[in-house]
Amino acid sequence: MTRMDNAFSSEMQEMVRRFLLQLGEDPSRSGLEKTPKRVVESLRYLTSGYDTDIGKVLNGAIFEEKYDEMVLVKDIELFSLCEHHLLPFYGKCHVAYIPKGKIIGLSKIPRLVDAFARRLQVQERLTSQIAECLMELLAPQGVSVVIEALHLCMAMRGVEKNNAICVTSSMLGVFRSDPRSRQEFLSLISQRK
Repeated sequence: MTRMDNAFSSEMQEMVRRFLLQLGEDPSRSGLEKTPKRVVESLRYLTSGYDTDIGKVLNGAIFEEKYDEMVLVKDIELFSLCEHHLLPFYGKCHVAYIPKGKIIGLSKIPRLVDAFARRLQVQERLTSQIAECLMELLAPQGVSVVIEALHLCMAMRGVEKNNAICVTSSMLGVFRSDPRSRQEFLSLISQRK
């Protein structure tokens, strides 16, 4: 049974229909008639990270290589759902590592980011999960992840600050112990086109 089998999907659609009724809406009107189905499909996609097998994401794309300088993939678009309000947060993720005998196919880094972002999240945990996963998979000299994101739970409600960006970082290995490696990473991600 998958996380969102047909019975579960039908039950979720009914919950959305009841939710619309509680808001004072008519779920049978033309604009809302298909909303329960669309909401369930949207949530299935936005939380698909729970069903993602990291091994399949990587698909054998870890290679032996005697490269020992920083590898950086920056400005990876990121979309996730805040677990506190189920509202989106979005922004950029920057990921770097310094290999120690193993490298990963570059396209796998954004896929790894998506695998963790497509879950109910807090930005702090998401940042750590990405860094710790790469540290475990590659056993590099170090991994660094920085996420810069705008949270709609802060922009649309609550404090209503629509330009407030949250920045989180996870520095492991040499990025934590060597100020020069950390500074090189921070300098490279701050360079704009």
